[in-house]
Amino acid sequence: MKFPEPLVSGRLVKRYKRFLADVTLDDDGAEITAHCANPGSMLGLKEPGSRVWLSRSDNPKRKLKYSWEVMEADGALVGINTAHPNRLVEEALEAGRIAPLTGYHSLKREVKYGKNSRIDILLEGEGGSKIYVEVKNVHLMRQQGLAEFPDSVTARGAKHLAELADMVGEGHRAAMVFLVQRPDCDRISLAADIDPTYAAAFDVAEAAGVEVYAIGCDVRLDGIDAVKPVEIST
Repeated sequence: MKFPEPLVSGRLVKRYKRFLADVTLDDDGAEITAHCANPGSMLGLKEPGSRVWLSRSDNPKRKLKYSWEVMEADGALVGINTAHPNRLVEEALEAGRIAPLTGYHSLKREVKYGKNSRIDILLEGEGGSKIYVEVKNVHLMRQQGLAEFPDSVTARGAKHLAELADMVGEGHRAAMVFLVQRPDCDRISLAADIDPTYAAAFDVAEAAGVEVYAIGCDVRLDGIDAVKPVEIST
């Protein structure tokens, strides 16, 4: 995934109201408000003064011209925009980078399923076979090299796990793909202390046959690509 235009650099003033971030731009020192497309807590990624990079849109219909895309944390570039993971995983699937999920002939996004939900990616193969793929963004790191999910309580995430298990019960394959948007992590585990309910739901889903994969990203200022397997330690 390439950013369409060069990113704009700055320093984070504060992140607030979940979807807003004030940033001081490097080029002219102006303080602007950027859209923060990230509903999580962003634990460890909202320190004032952090180096950040923003994309800019000239769409006159947008209230905020800037979107927060990347930041520097623990000496690495970290992707924080949760609008990108589905696209990144789709590109990885099409490139065959998640080997157990290859061999399909159709890929669809945001297909209705379950109880009033939409699956992130639906893969369809010969004979009507289906693989339901749910994507979760990961960028929490509290221990060097170890990514963790979630970074806040996610009742929605637990619901998705239950619905994936239901698809397995109906005779389909279902997979949870964790997308790690930071290159300094080569392992991932569940943050059970943050959300024990999600961790319990994960165990139930995995026991029911839901497959689990994790893929890490190469994060650059010109783009982000999901390129490397990440070890799952649960």
